[in-house]
Amino acid sequence: MKYNSLNSELEKLLSESIESAKQREQRAFDSITTPFEKSIVIFGAGNIGKKTMHALRKAGIEPRAFSDNNRKLWGSEIEGVPVLSPSDAAIRYGKNSAFVVTIWRGEGEDTMAERCEPLRKLGCTIVVSFGELFWKFPRFFLPHYSLDLPHKVLEQANEIRSTFKLFQDISSQKEFVAQIRWRLWLDFDALPRPVKHKIYFPYDLVTISESEYLVDCGAFDGDTMRDFIDAQGNKFSKYTAIEADPKNYRKLVANVKKYPKAIRDKIITCPVAVGACREKVHFNANGTESSRVGGNSLEIDSVAIDEVLSGQKTTWIKMDIEGSEPDALNGARKTISSHSPVLSICVYHQQDHLWRIPLMISNISPGYRFFLRPHLLESWDLVCYAIPRTRCHPEA
Repeated sequence: MKYNSLNSELEKLLSESIESAKQREQRAFDSITTPFEKSIVIFGAGNIGKKTMHALRKAGIEPRAFSDNNRKLWGSEIEGVPVLSPSDAAIRYGKNSAFVVTIWRGEGEDTMAERCEPLRKLGCTIVVSFGELFWKFPRFFLPHYSLDLPHKVLEQANEIRSTFKLFQDISSQKEFVAQIRWRLWLDFDALPRPVKHKIYFPYDLVTISESEYLVDCGAFDGDTMRDFIDAQGNKFSKYTAIEADPKNYRKLVANVKKYPKAIRDKIITCPVAVGACREKVHFNANGTESSRVGGNSLEIDSVAIDEVLSGQKTTWIKMDIEGSEPDALNGARKTISSHSPVLSICVYHQQDHLWRIPLMISNISPGYRFFLRPHLLESWDLVCYAIPRTRCHPEA
């Protein structure tokens, strides 16, 4: 598929009126599930399933049951809602309820179609993804990572068009258009498969040198650091790992200590969040990869990358910080404009990060080429790579 064809597809997607999208997002769930729009079985008793149960109750709807593939849950209850096997749920409710599939996770290995099809084979008449339900009750559900209301996409159509022009390779353009389609129409099937290279290090686009100084924002327990050192060994200049969650930070420090001294001496760890400036922020510290700024659980320091580096030249910045990427980029403006490091920035934590973040980078420094790569299924671990033209592989 060539640029002109993809551009035409994008224009067609953006041609819907905002008012039409508002009506569609409100009617989508009922149009699929009527007459069982209030008779709901939640398929998937994990985090999204429980969130769905709580939100439905706020909307005055009591779920009939959970269904889950986990045998250990069968016969139990979650806050008064029974958990059934898929076959039992299909026998009891397959002909008189809507089955809402609430499985959507970064570590998933199956697609939405592959989750829905077994339910249909068991005889469930109406099977729908959670997305349409979230659209119907946005006050209780949204935003949820990259899922939000479709009309918000159309309100930013000009920014989306400008961002599409930044991506110069066909793979990135196809991914971008597919992501826009998904945000507008929940077309899971259109999303490309993940790429095979390690996340944050696109070896087909740029060569990692022995003089790299990498700043890792959202270092977690050192997982990205491990990938980097597995590939580079001792052949790098410096590595600054920034992690705000105290539990994660302790694991990070412990893992750094496992390296030989020659590597360990090149690693700096910082127990702070990164943002636009130095300030105190509330932080939801849960000891997982999803720890993030927000909530009221803990007050911590947030600093700007420009302050952390104090003029030092970094060659690579990675950000996976659960939605704080735009603030952190604002706090790295001097570093980016002065040194043009390779940027590996997650763009899946909010709906508009897909276009907002590339535009931000382009406005800070015009000398980048932009690439978009999925590293997990269904919009998870989607990364924008901004690479200085001088560092791009010639064939990229």
